[in-house]
Amino acid sequence: MTTMTIAKAINEGLRATLGRNPKSLLMGEDIGPLGGVYRVTDGLIGEFGPDRVVDTPLAESGIIGTAIGLALRGYRPVCEIQFDGFVFPGFNQITTQLAKMHARSNGNLTVPVVIRIPYGGGIGSVEHHSESPEALFAHTAGLRIITPSNAHDAYWMVQQAVDCQDPVIIFEPKRRYWLKGEVDVTAPGVADDPFKAHILRSGTDATVVAYGPLVPVALAAANAAEEDGRSVEVIDLRSISPLDFDTVTASVQKTGRLIVAHEAPTFGGIGGEIAARISERAFHSLEAPVIRVGGFHMPYPVAKVEEDYLPDIDRILEALDRSLSY
Repeated sequence: MTTMTIAKAINEGLRATLGRNPKSLLMGEDIGPLGGVYRVTDGLIGEFGPDRVVDTPLAESGIIGTAIGLALRGYRPVCEIQFDGFVFPGFNQITTQLAKMHARSNGNLTVPVVIRIPYGGGIGSVEHHSESPEALFAHTAGLRIITPSNAHDAYWMVQQAVDCQDPVIIFEPKRRYWLKGEVDVTAPGVADDPFKAHILRSGTDATVVAYGPLVPVALAAANAAEEDGRSVEVIDLRSISPLDFDTVTASVQKTGRLIVAHEAPTFGGIGGEIAARISERAFHSLEAPVIRVGGFHMPYPVAKVEEDYLPDIDRILEALDRSLSY
């Protein structure tokens, strides 16, 4: 086991991929000598050169469009979008081209493009730097979407994404980049299916489902609830599309209660889809309505009040109180 931050784990995962697969390459703004704004690609251009770690112009549509062309010619491009709010100039390429080419060609074409997007708030940034747009992409069929919450997943997920034949978006929780954890770099990359959820904490009274940046918050809330004699099961979704409804359903059939937590606004969010599916699949097991905890339906606020916007331990515990009151 090796201890490293999530940012370092992604860096090492990219290094392993570049070393193993000569058709893989990185593309993005300032990812070369600078190493990216979060230094996630630090040192890679010196090791693999500017033909495989490509500093691109400030043009997200150009980055994605070029990557699609490269993928069609047999390459495995990994694109970095500098900030979550910068992805929208490339939204058309992602949703109308990248996501649809496999189906449009009747399965004859594959476009194994990986898009890395730092997302979420909590870092005190200005407008367009703290977004959670994952639901916009999850609504688009043809894309796989994963999000690591710990260093071990970050290390392996980026490699598994590059090996996947489908387009994969990796939403990286930027405020967790410096969160340290144990990484087993010797474990085979197929040991964990990146599209399956993990039960991080077993419980019997209620289930809390989270992903990405809110997983540590959900675990902290479960620990606090234990002090009051409440047993809370915590599930890290890991994958947003596809969603592992089987793991969530089995947990709810055991606990009878479900709270879904994410940073993105609850309106039209991933939590709403989970609530609907679980209501369909485990209606007779539910002892209370499914409760969602998330951001408010408003533009992301200025840095000085973002802590009031972000879901915290207290908001999850309040949702737990409401669920257990039924």
